[in-house]
Amino acid sequence: MQDLIAQISVYARGMWRYRWYAQLVAWPLCIAGWIVVYMLPSQYEATARVFVDTQSMLRPLLQGLAVQSNTGEQVQMMTRTLLSRPNIEKIARMADLDLQAKTPEEMELLLNRLAKRIGLTNAGRDNIFSISFTHSDPQIARQVVQSLLTLFVESSLGDNRKDSSAAQRFLEEQIKEYEARLSAAEDRLKDFKRQNVSVMPSEGRGYYDRLSTEKATLERATLELHEAVNRRDELRRQLSGEEPSLGMVLQPLPSPRASTSLGESRIQTLEAKLDDLLLRFTDEHPDVVALRKQIDEQRALEKKRQDAVQAKQPVRTPTLDANPVYQQLKVALGNAEANVVVLQVRVKEYESRVAQLNTLVDTVPQVEAELARLNRDYAINKQNYESLITRRESAKISEEAEQSSDNLKFKIVDPPRVPLSPVAPNRPLLASAVLLAGIGAGVLFTLFLSQIKLVFDNYRSVLAETSVPVLGYVSMVWTDSMRMKYRIEVITYVVITGALITIYALYLALHMFSRGVSH
Repeated sequence: MQDLIAQISVYARGMWRYRWYAQLVAWPLCIAGWIVVYMLPSQYEATARVFVDTQSMLRPLLQGLAVQSNTGEQVQMMTRTLLSRPNIEKIARMADLDLQAKTPEEMELLLNRLAKRIGLTNAGRDNIFSISFTHSDPQIARQVVQSLLTLFVESSLGDNRKDSSAAQRFLEEQIKEYEARLSAAEDRLKDFKRQNVSVMPSEGRGYYDRLSTEKATLERATLELHEAVNRRDELRRQLSGEEPSLGMVLQPLPSPRASTSLGESRIQTLEAKLDDLLLRFTDEHPDVVALRKQIDEQRALEKKRQDAVQAKQPVRTPTLDANPVYQQLKVALGNAEANVVVLQVRVKEYESRVAQLNTLVDTVPQVEAELARLNRDYAINKQNYESLITRRESAKISEEAEQSSDNLKFKIVDPPRVPLSPVAPNRPLLASAVLLAGIGAGVLFTLFLSQIKLVFDNYRSVLAETSVPVLGYVSMVWTDSMRMKYRIEVITYVVITGALITIYALYLALHMFSRGVSH
């Protein structure tokens, strides 16, 4: 510690010897620095605050009906793109700053300085934005902030309407395109159905479903035919074992109506069966057509019998007493034969259908596959078309909602204003820095001189530098005149140093006085 103190004292004595050089360095630096600080132009900062209200009464009402934009992201994107190069150029033109630039290079420098001096900050979660700009002319600073505020408000509204219009145009173009696609798909589907009308699947049933259904129906009809044939054969066997009459009796000749009661009963039975078939099938069904043909033949036969009976004139004639069992079996046999004929026609029809489907085993699946593909294309185009129509209506509602009441509302909290006192430069601080820099430079210069011009002012320094033993030293004897001269020199040095500090104090006082007058 003592060595350190001794070393510091050596440096201090060396610097004290060159103290006047410190004044020669400090004074020019301080005076020049204060002149530069004084000549710096004052900078005035214009500020404004704006509140972005993202709450809208229509948002809950239009939930699910219109497209709701994310206002938070919209505000963030707006603040990020506000200071883009095109917007900076607009601000320069609005504030008439572009008149100061005569060449493209000057315009480039002007725009760069403008972009650096503009400040846009968010005050917090309340969407309050602060806009600031610093310039030597307070009016220009205010104009720039006002231009920036106007651009901040108008750009967001313009972007919203521009995006909505672009979305509308895009949807209209897509709707026209899909409408053409849908019409083309409908035409292809219509032409395909017209060309393959005979092999088209009915009611959503495919080829193999139809084939299996027809085969199952043919099997049922064949089984019913076998049952009807067996029933007919059994009636024939029973009828062959019965006698048609019980004996000879004399009775009046039956009237034409009575003689034909058996034929009419058969016709009535066939007509009842026809009514039952018409409840299940149409008039063009094969069973219905065959049964009507049989009824017409039976009616013609009965008419011939009636004509033959009416031609006979005897009033009374001997006849056999009819067997009622025989008559019932004969009627049942007639119904059974008619049923067999109907079932035979039905079986033939179903056999022809199955045979026709078997011949189309390669054609129908291809037709069904092509039809499925056409239906799928048509369904996709129709779904997209209807979805685009819905989105277009939603976009229209959204655009009308934006025009009637904007989602973003801007409220000017603080209009653009410029304080009377400049915000920069901080002259007291700069003046203090100049004073400290000047004094520091002088001190460092004296230290430098003391090191390049070494002087041993005590025996310890000689011993430390040369390692030669010092046998003794002679101290200086001060006379009164020498002491007086030294004192005058020290006082003069202190006065000169005090004068420098006094000039600094006067500079600060003048600055404070000028600010008070400006206020």
